[in-house]
Amino acid sequence: MKWGFLTPAHILTLLLAAGMIAGVYYGIRNRSRRTQVWVLFLLSLWGIAAIVFNLLRWDSPLEYLPLHLCSINAMLLPFAVVTRNKQLGNLLLVWCLGALVALVMNHEMMGVELFSEAFAFYYFPHVFEFGIPLLLFKLKLVEKDPKCIGSTLSLTMAIYTLVHLCNKLINARCAAVGSGIRVNYMFSVSPTNPVVAMFYRLVPYEYWYMYMVLPIVAVYLLGVYAPQIHAAWGRSHGKGLRRGHAY
Repeated sequence: MKWGFLTPAHILTLLLAAGMIAGVYYGIRNRSRRTQVWVLFLLSLWGIAAIVFNLLRWDSPLEYLPLHLCSINAMLLPFAVVTRNKQLGNLLLVWCLGALVALVMNHEMMGVELFSEAFAFYYFPHVFEFGIPLLLFKLKLVEKDPKCIGSTLSLTMAIYTLVHLCNKLINARCAAVGSGIRVNYMFSVSPTNPVVAMFYRLVPYEYWYMYMVLPIVAVYLLGVYAPQIHAAWGRSHGKGLRRGHAY
């Protein structure tokens, strides 16, 4: 059976993903911090396993370098879990959206067989790359801080720019030696699914068109950090009222 796109099998796997994330949360929410960290760390290794699998399984390692956003997420996720670093955790809170999009917009993988190795090493890493950053905050292992928005956006744009340069260098080198390989990590060169194709229609220039994601990210961040922003505004406003009352 093929995975498909918005087929009953695809929809079922999306529901299963939500169920797995919820199951992990309810399974460890009353456990010790040490246990929570160990469970999330072990689950985070799915992404590392997928990177190794893709590099060794297929015959074109240049096309499977860990330069997609989800692969970089996979490499950082174990460190985020172990260190519980606030900046890194808040960064992955945004990057986890990429894993969700990869699960929903699975156009490059919809032809794979369910229960195959290719499916397992795509599906489970993306499930946990999406779920673990959310669980870090839900379990209060990492502090959600809107002050990290600046570092999140700047790091994301810097890494995207570096990846685009890697795309150009790899493609130029492959063209020079007559190879048919053409990479498109982080989709900076051209769109590969209907969502990013929509961005390209608005801004038909490689690299720049993906910046159309920023307004979506801004709305997402406002929603994510709304309670913290409101609380900070309330504290600041309260102090101002108390100072005014002193006069």
